[in-house]
Amino acid sequence: MARAIWNGTVLADSEETIEPEGKTYFPQDSLHRQYFRESQNHTTCPWKGVASYYDIIVEGETNRDGAWPYSDPSEAAAHIEDYVAFWRGVKVEE
Repeated sequence: MARAIWNGTVLADSEETIEPEGKTYFPQDSLHRQYFRESQNHTTCPWKGVASYYDIIVEGETNRDGAWPYSDPSEAAAHIEDYVAFWRGVKVEE
């Protein structure tokens, strides 16, 4: 089972992760939602499309834009729709 951990807290855990380009993506339904807040930030990947972001909030600390899904990915990246990846200090253990 893969787990995403930040600030000593498990943010997501799943046996159904995927790893495009070596980055672990977790299903949206594996997130522990109490630690996530939608961010206003968006970026564009040339082949995946537009990414939205989540701020991660644990014990009063905020990891701005620490997670991102592609809610409406390009056709080439349709397999990552409804999956979330992490960065900025979030550790993924498998």
